[in-house]
Amino acid sequence: MGYMSEDRNKTENEEFEYQENDEANQEADDHNEQRPEVELTFDELKVLCEDEVCPRCTLLDEEKNKALRALADSDNYKKRINREKEDYLKYAISSFVEDIIPVMDNLELALEHGRKNTACKDLVQGVEMTLNIFKETLEKNNLVQVGQVGEEFNPEFHEALGQEERDDLDHGSVCMVMQKGYVLNDRLLRPAKVMVSKKCNE
Repeated sequence: MGYMSEDRNKTENEEFEYQENDEANQEADDHNEQRPEVELTFDELKVLCEDEVCPRCTLLDEEKNKALRALADSDNYKKRINREKEDYLKYAISSFVEDIIPVMDNLELALEHGRKNTACKDLVQGVEMTLNIFKETLEKNNLVQVGQVGEEFNPEFHEALGQEERDDLDHGSVCMVMQKGYVLNDRLLRPAKVMVSKKCNE
């Protein structure tokens, strides 16, 4: 009798556990049936992204833009420094050249008068050699003479001292150079002082 009672109790317990598991599975199925799958349209998904994700994207974009602006400012600063350095190197000798130009004027004047005197032949040669050394050295440093007879008058490089009637030159041409002008690396150091031609009977 004792063994039969134990077997019956065991069978009843197994049936009870099976019933509990079956009820639990049934509740889970019912719960899943009550939660339908969520389907979002593209527009709904877009709105969700804008609300949840895009605010963070905006912050990242702002930080990125700040970094790009800082990089651009740094690049512009470097370019400005390099440009200023190049300008300094190009025009560093400007003051020196401006002081040398009157010396060249005097040497040319000495040549002009010395050539009229045969007794000054040796002196003229020495002055001429010295003047040529000056010119060659300054030309290597990009000094350019402006003001030549026959070229068109240009107020950017020429200073007109007066007009002279000339039929052999076009109207408005340089007909006489009173003082040579000079340009260093496209910067005018001294304008050429000139006379400008005009047609006769004008």
